[in-house]
Amino acid sequence: MNCLKNIYTKKHSLFIILFLSFAGVSLAQSAQKTKVFILAGQSNMDGRGNADLLSKDEFVALDFAKERIQFYYKGTVNNMKEPLVIDGPLDVTEPWEFVKKKFRLNKCFGPELFFGIELSKTYPDQEFLFIKRAQGGTSLYGAWNPEWSFEKAQMANEENKRKLFKDLISTIDTRLKKLSPNSYEIVGMLWVQGESDSDTTISTLPSETYGENLVRLIQKVRKHFNVPEMPFLMLEVGSKKVVDGMRKAIKKLNDVSLVNRSKNPAANNYTPIYSHNWNGKAVGHYNYEGMKKIGHLFFESYQTSYVNNLQ
Repeated sequence: MNCLKNIYTKKHSLFIILFLSFAGVSLAQSAQKTKVFILAGQSNMDGRGNADLLSKDEFVALDFAKERIQFYYKGTVNNMKEPLVIDGPLDVTEPWEFVKKKFRLNKCFGPELFFGIELSKTYPDQEFLFIKRAQGGTSLYGAWNPEWSFEKAQMANEENKRKLFKDLISTIDTRLKKLSPNSYEIVGMLWVQGESDSDTTISTLPSETYGENLVRLIQKVRKHFNVPEMPFLMLEVGSKKVVDGMRKAIKKLNDVSLVNRSKNPAANNYTPIYSHNWNGKAVGHYNYEGMKKIGHLFFESYQTSYVNNLQ
């Protein structure tokens, strides 16, 4: 009887060991999946933050993030009408000469930099991939429209610009093909766009239809990559009608968030812009402090609402 009991105990112990081993492998494989973030929009997503002003501590934090975050970036066209393309660790970028002169900088960064720095601090054992497609001076009604037409692009004076929604999908597909199919998961999309659609000098249609166009964009991205609950976070930019359109998208779809910002210097979510002029006009755009704050705001919003995607 004792012999049978010993055999049963040994078999039971072996079963537990095997179960825990397989469970451990499964959990390890899950934890090893690269978390992918999509970033898209116009020039403030492209990024005009002055990287020359980064402190020594911030560069140390960036070096830490570089070991954990890969960055695939297709950005604003240069003088030869070709987009800037970068594929490597998360880093500041060197823009084309016009941007350097206009914004008085040598290197720049977008929302991804401090969003990534905060992610790497919070999840030091996790690997990430950021895929960014951005192009300055482009509208959702025209170039970014998932239902692009020549008439819409022409109304927005963008008939000669790239079909950016199509290019976004192609850019993401191209980079993801370098990864094994089961080695990654898309966990969110960050969107900074709306300024161009706020311009009503040509037509009010871009701002009036912003909400429905945004809903289509979110739905089509989710459908193409088979992530129906992909978190979509957008910065509060643009006119009242454009922001109202953003809020309509939140009511229409799940897992969509508006990242609020403020023009009040005393506010915690204040996002300052450049104050100098270029050719007699204010250059606008978020400066070093403003872009840094936007990265932090995106991180805080994601952590508050979608942290389970990174567990």
